[in-house]
Amino acid sequence: MKIAIPKERRPNETRVAASPETVKKLVALGCDVFVEKGAGVAASFTDTAFKDAGATIGKDAATTYKDAKAVLKVQKPIAGGKDDELKVLSQGTVVIGITDPYRSEKELDAYSKAGLTAFAMDFVPRITRAQSMDVLSSQSNLAGYKSVLDGAGVFNRAFPMMMTAAGTVAPAKVFVMGAGVAGLQAIATARRLGAVVSATDVRPASKEQVESLGAKFVAVEDDEFKQAETAGGYAKEMSDAYKAKQAALIAETIAKVDMVITTALIPGRPAPVLVTAEMVKSMKPGSVIVDLAVETGGNCELSVAGKVVEKDGISIVGYSNVPGRLATDASSLYAKNVYNFFELMFDKEAKDLKIDWNDEIIKGTCVTHEGSIVHPALAHSEKKPVSKTEPKVSAESEAAPVKTTAAKTATAKRAPAKRAPAKKVPVKTAAANKATPKKTTTKSTASKSGTKAEAKDGGNA
Repeated sequence: MKIAIPKERRPNETRVAASPETVKKLVALGCDVFVEKGAGVAASFTDTAFKDAGATIGKDAATTYKDAKAVLKVQKPIAGGKDDELKVLSQGTVVIGITDPYRSEKELDAYSKAGLTAFAMDFVPRITRAQSMDVLSSQSNLAGYKSVLDGAGVFNRAFPMMMTAAGTVAPAKVFVMGAGVAGLQAIATARRLGAVVSATDVRPASKEQVESLGAKFVAVEDDEFKQAETAGGYAKEMSDAYKAKQAALIAETIAKVDMVITTALIPGRPAPVLVTAEMVKSMKPGSVIVDLAVETGGNCELSVAGKVVEKDGISIVGYSNVPGRLATDASSLYAKNVYNFFELMFDKEAKDLKIDWNDEIIKGTCVTHEGSIVHPALAHSEKKPVSKTEPKVSAESEAAPVKTTAAKTATAKRAPAKRAPAKKVPVKTAAANKATPKKTTTKSTASKSGTKAEAKDGGNA
């Protein structure tokens, strides 16, 4: 079967969905791999390297996509416009990539109408068996590291303490907001550079992780804080009273530090504002804020996506696609995540796709199939009355993991729910499936775990 690896066409995207290493593995499975010319240039993967790994180099998108049963991408396919990728994709094609489903209603509608079976890598359930496929972790890890370097790049002082004949340079003070994957890596990186680091998070379990990296934990540790975590290890919404106390402590802390790195995201919702304009104004001149959540609204009230801006003498870094600023490593890790996911649905004996719709990872990531938007966590999927014989299901949000052995996500308990398409779309047997997803008739929310919302760490994948 043919696998297509196209060049990414969305702005600021430097990554590619395959590396020479994973191409070699795909070829070893018995696949014909086509890589579009120049697809890996920004990630330092040459066409020659892909060719030596066994790939065929497609001269353009049309050649690369033609007759492909599976497409491996970083960003979701472009629907419409001059770079429309759907017009060269056949019905029934399996598309694997970062789909950002909560903010992609129009694109998902287009994918379903095109008859694509789309899998969102950013929906991979955070369970032990899926760790090798977790793109949010692999990309957030790099984002956390790069955030410190980006901050250091605009900071007009040194990070470590230096004792010289001319005097002593005090170490920089760094405050990390959010101790998920990105936050913990930011803590570790700032510590390696010699900074004095403190961090905050609403999950009690994160305190031990923060302190294990040599940072000071900052939080209002009252009785509510001790209960601020769900059974699955996720953060939950706090009361207004707690938020007020925590905000006062954070404001006091921010006024004393040299750099703030924010990493908080909530699936399906704008990023929460953690640093207000007043807090920015309270910081010392020359201080720096690095906002890793800027693409979903930002944790800092004054950050601007894709730019470094200065307000009241404070530099606010809001780079887009931070993992893509480390394109080679980000592509290598992402490619391995995608290969491990693809291998899950590939029959090595038949050398073709064989999708097990009862697999919790498959069900938890499939967003469109056979002309329908099928993931129950998507608000724009069809909502029907709940069947008397089928219980309600919901998808737990992809929050920052603190427990890799968490209970199975609710999406794994039922096959994807289908939304009846406006027009019947015939689908080829490209997926080579014997079984198809069971219909579920659910009414779900974007995040449900006994709370209003569950925060996850930053570092947009």
